Amino acid sequence: MMGGQMTMSRTLPKRPARVGPAAPPESLAARIFLLAYDPAKGRLTGRSTLGKVLRAAALIDLQLRGNLADDNGRAKPTGTAVPNDEILAGLLTEIRSSNPRKWRTWIDRRNVAMIRDIRDELAHAQLIKVEPYRFLGLIPTNRITLRQPLVRRQLLQHTTDVLRPARLVSRIDLRDAALAVLASTADLRVVIPKDVRNRHKDRLAQLTIRVGPVPPALKKSIQASHSSSGAG
Repeated sequence: MMGGQMTMSRTLPKRPARVGPAAPPESLAARIFLLAYDPAKGRLTGRSTLGKVLRAAALIDLQLRGNLADDNGRAKPTGTAVPNDEILAGLLTEIRSSNPRKWRTWIDRRNVAMIRDIRDELAHAQLIKVEPYRFLGLIPTNRITLRQPLVRRQLLQHTTDVLRPARLVSRIDLRDAALAVLASTADLRVVIPKDVRNRHKDRLAQLTIRVGPVPPALKKSIQASHSSSGAG
């Protein structure tokens, strides 16, 4: 079960009606959220670990932007300017206001809030629609649908394209590599099916090394969650 602390709702400015095709979201967390959506089933997949994956994606984003560096297995803030992205800026503030902690510590925190914040951001960008309803007529929840299916298809193509043997691992864009590695680590089969993951195991291992310390920390976090659930 995902844990999280209650936070105040973010107020997003009104967005004008979109004209023309939509662009993919900039943040890795928003991109992995869209990729985790299964168009065939009309729902998000991997909900039990999605918050962890989104937090890991945000940490990688901050690392690639130069806001965080690895210090002996711990996330270390740098002097780089705070990003304009509100969610990334909030996570960076969390890290800066704390003693140095391991990457997994930041992955394990505020998972529920992270899902909600990314969901609201994508709804505001008109990439998804969020509609409240009652599961089995009793349990209040939200139904999510894609407003721009083409955006997800483009993201999926870029993500899976990194597995093509013809592409040199050293030349693959790290943001695309990060999405593939995160999907593989979290076993998001709607992005990378199990047989594809097994077939490209060595390549994914090479990409993981390039992406850095966050994916291994995510793997440990997910394994700990599964062990805890099994023990219960």
